[in-house]
Amino acid sequence: MTMEFATPYRSRSHLPPEPGRPYFVEKGMGDRAHLFGDLITIYAGGEQTEGTFNFFTCEGAKGDTIPAHSHAETYEVFYVTAGAVRLFVEDTAGEQYEKLLGAGDFGFVPKNCPHAYRIERHHSQIVGVAAGPGGTFERFFENLGVPTEELGLPRTPAVPEPGKFATVPREYDVRFLPEHRWRTPSFRAQDQR
Repeated sequence: MTMEFATPYRSRSHLPPEPGRPYFVEKGMGDRAHLFGDLITIYAGGEQTEGTFNFFTCEGAKGDTIPAHSHAETYEVFYVTAGAVRLFVEDTAGEQYEKLLGAGDFGFVPKNCPHAYRIERHHSQIVGVAAGPGGTFERFFENLGVPTEELGLPRTPAVPEPGKFATVPREYDVRFLPEHRWRTPSFRAQDQR
């Protein structure tokens, strides 16, 4: 059994609200949020790590590509533990990469690199870590999406109100790139359909 804490952002959390305290979290019992069709579970964030990194999982069903975005001050890791996830990344010179990651595969996205991903198989899971001089962005998920106590995927997609896209991303070093175009093989094949 894990302890519960009251925090500035949640009435119940399994994560201590201050750094410097060892803790343990049972599977799936971190702070959870639904965003689009995914379940995001935070296990460690800026509050616990003095803003140095976060650790979270993203579970989802096969679906649409998450919109292209970048982080000016944050490096991001994608480690797939189940299923398959297609990662799209553009480096700072404009070269684009696409890689299908399966269980045990790893992807790294440097700061200032546009990226997106698409879950390719139902019941896929990504372990994410984000770190950088700008801090962490784990609270982005529950502020753009919907905090939840549920352990599973949302019954209906948690689509943010349009106004949230104008304010929430800036607070968490997330810049959406609506005009970004991918030129990688799977996007070229999709455009030819």
